[in-house]
Amino acid sequence: MARRPTVIVTGAGSGIGAATARRFSDEGWHVVLNGRTRDKLEKVARELPHDATLICEGDVSNPDDVKAVVAKTVETFGRIDTLVNNAGIARAGGPGELSREDWNALLAINVTGIYNMVEEALPHLERTRGSIVNVSSVSGMGGDWRFFGYNASKGAVSNMTRSMALDLGQRGIRVNAVAPSVTRSEMSEGLMKNEEKLEKIRERMPLGRPAEASEVASVIWFLSGADASMVNGVILPVDGGVSASNGQPAIIG
Repeated sequence: MARRPTVIVTGAGSGIGAATARRFSDEGWHVVLNGRTRDKLEKVARELPHDATLICEGDVSNPDDVKAVVAKTVETFGRIDTLVNNAGIARAGGPGELSREDWNALLAINVTGIYNMVEEALPHLERTRGSIVNVSSVSGMGGDWRFFGYNASKGAVSNMTRSMALDLGQRGIRVNAVAPSVTRSEMSEGLMKNEEKLEKIRERMPLGRPAEASEVASVIWFLSGADASMVNGVILPVDGGVSASNGQPAIIG
């Protein structure tokens, strides 16, 4: 009997990462939960089958932590079939406002974290002819007011995805990304409690609401699997139609 496939989900303690872990688990996969806060990972793990779930606490920006995550995954489950690079942070601030500390943190986690995970998992993904799904953002496809550091990091994720798809496709590994807009999660909790700002978000979203984390997870699941076997190098918006707009306001006349 074939061994059950294995996915590593970074940033799995909440939001899109937790929803993605649940989706892969529901589909019968071994799931490796990675994040920096063990309490959050344990909370997610309690909802999943004990014998098919592994907690690997660690910081994706730390190469030693990443080596440990990959080594423990292979030791426990014997393989890696999909890597979901979801770990990320957001920091606000325009030029002259964003601190150097926040700039460095954005690049270390959002960009270098993906580099670290891919470099370490690559030999195992090559053996399984697996897939990589990165979590970018609509903020990696265009600019936001006062978020230039976050935009820079997610723009890097989007173009890393395209470039890796070219190189790794020849080695049997597909690389794609999702690009969510505002999604209900721990990261957006403050925004969700601000009705005035939330109404402005709704006005810009053709579907009229933020995404649920499970809706993004469903697209990650699709991109990882056989139904997307010819999909490679795609940055797929999961944004309710936000990126369909040319940016001009709605005018009725």
